[in-house]
Amino acid sequence: MKVRWLTIPAAAVMMMGIGQASADELELAKKSGCLACHSVEKKVVGPAWKDVAEKYKGDSGAKAALIEKVKKGGKGNWTSVTGGVPMPPYSPRVADADIEKLVDFVLSL
Repeated sequence: MKVRWLTIPAAAVMMMGIGQASADELELAKKSGCLACHSVEKKVVGPAWKDVAEKYKGDSGAKAALIEKVKKGGKGNWTSVTGGVPMPPYSPRVADADIEKLVDFVLSL
């Protein structure tokens, strides 16, 4: 029975077209607390990550700006989506290298 329950989430991730590297980033996002407010496909409290990727597509400064936003928190960029709920700071609770991995993942969507 346990095997069946463990394979269902893995199968769901694969069906969404997300490979192993992305599954690792999703696990990191879960561990880091990101999934309390975000998801890949749908707005939760904060914007869907696919919407973030779309907004910053082609923006050469996006990665650095988003890393800083995740580290320091903030509000104002997604007010129409969040209703003004601020994003809390995640540094130093989440390591800088992990924040960079997560931002790379979001921008790759």
